[in-house]
Amino acid sequence: MKIAIAQLNPTIGDIENNAKKIKKQAILANKEGANLLLTPELSICGYPPRDLLLNHSFIHAIETKLQRLALEIPPEIYVLIGTITFNSLAQKEGKKPLYNSVVLINNGKIKQTYNKRLLPTYDVFEEDRYFSAGNEVNYFTLNDVKIGVTICEDLWNDEQFWGKKSYGINPIQELVNENIDLIINLSASPYIVGKQKVREAMLKHLVTKYKKPIIYVNQVGGNDDLIFDGFSCAINKKEEIITRCQPYQEDLAYLNFETNNHDLTSNYIHNLITSEEKEIYQALVLGVKDYAQKCGFSQAILGLSGGIDSALVATIAVSALGKDNVFAVLMPSPYSSQHSVIDAEKLVNNLGIKSEKISIQEAMNSFDLLLNPLFKNTDFGIAEENLQSRIRGTLLMAIANKFGHLLLSTGNKSEMAVGYCTLYGDMNGGLAVIGDVPKTKVFNICKWINRKEEIIPNNIIIKPPSAELKPNQKDEDSLPPYHILDDILERYITQHQSIHDIEKVGHNLETIKKVIKLVNRTEFKRKQAPPVLKITDRAFGTGWKMPIAYRLNIENNLYSNPI
Repeated sequence: MKIAIAQLNPTIGDIENNAKKIKKQAILANKEGANLLLTPELSICGYPPRDLLLNHSFIHAIETKLQRLALEIPPEIYVLIGTITFNSLAQKEGKKPLYNSVVLINNGKIKQTYNKRLLPTYDVFEEDRYFSAGNEVNYFTLNDVKIGVTICEDLWNDEQFWGKKSYGINPIQELVNENIDLIINLSASPYIVGKQKVREAMLKHLVTKYKKPIIYVNQVGGNDDLIFDGFSCAINKKEEIITRCQPYQEDLAYLNFETNNHDLTSNYIHNLITSEEKEIYQALVLGVKDYAQKCGFSQAILGLSGGIDSALVATIAVSALGKDNVFAVLMPSPYSSQHSVIDAEKLVNNLGIKSEKISIQEAMNSFDLLLNPLFKNTDFGIAEENLQSRIRGTLLMAIANKFGHLLLSTGNKSEMAVGYCTLYGDMNGGLAVIGDVPKTKVFNICKWINRKEEIIPNNIIIKPPSAELKPNQKDEDSLPPYHILDDILERYITQHQSIHDIEKVGHNLETIKKVIKLVNRTEFKRKQAPPVLKITDRAFGTGWKMPIAYRLNIENNLYSNPI
């Protein structure tokens, strides 16, 4: 039996064009003699549709389109399509009105429907907000091959692999109990750094444990703050990767299920990305490209300061949108160093992008004049510093509005964590490109970009970071050195370590307390930030659900999370 994997990049809510993608791949797969085509989770509507699911007309439109699509797909091929279905017993049983489902289509009809059994509620996932959990073991038989159907999370509850049980049932074990021949998993699994290695380790563990081959099909593309890396793959009974699709782009791959030994064969294997910097860079490029395209933008604008963060964002934007579609604005103030202006101009030339220089001196003088009645007899301080950033943010928004550009915010994760950023200033934008990239990783990625030739001027990489909002200002005047800050942030934000545990690895106690205090009091800024492209498992986005108005005595933060 020949099986095709359609690794698709859907647009959320674009039912018509998503269906066209599925139809196109079904026609191609049928011409190649495939018996079965697999598509990702919710491939007809895109993942995650979020509160679009509260719109009953949206669900009915999906249902209608599926019926039509079934008639348009070649009748010979079987196709599994990720979709939404109604739970007809919802009101009677007091359950959610929808299922996250997969339908099996063949010969113009929907033959069977399979419902997702495990509904994640952690991080960015809120599936039990909308869906009921399926309660049936999902499988079908095709060409005498018994195929078990799972949807994303259904695969992620092996107690041996994870060292804990997250759900009361294990759909894989239940499928094996039914003596299936092949396990397939249709997913929309968001990207985080290094996730594919974890996926493949988990899949190999399941093959080792159950002696069944597995095909894993993943969505690809950017949807809002989430990036989906693709990397659909298959593992045979010898625990070998025999198929691995291309990352960060759509793909169509073929493999065979051999009935003589009940195993998979193929040789379509793309290599894993061994460089973390390359992996992150390509993910961010995809995130920017799809966010712009799916939101209707063709061009982007950003402020270019001569610092490393804006240099990285500009480089990513060029890779995503092309040099002719990126516009940089240099906005020097009296505190901007001459070398920063020179560095920014050199980067513009290296990237080949359009630029404009607008001095903000006159605007600063106007604000000083307007505020003088209130600010006289006070010292120059944070308010005056932030005014510079807010003037720049206002200019960028004005240009973006005038010409219909997407404004890219350039702040990194370290700054967003501790509030070293200006609300309504440098935080302005439609997308925070590197808002989940710590400062130390920003440096590493820029060095990787320059591995063959100097694209980002070397002086930008080696000079001490500075906001340049007052004379001789350096980031380390206000913050710990970034290698220390980022390690504390990683331990506190991602690993949920206590003050004592962080102190045990050698960090200064007062520095730890200062950082935690800054993180806790900055939540109001993060809530007003643009969407942050997610590359870690603890990003300041839809998965970050901290309160704004709260009091937390950091002196009591003594115990780490045992979970």
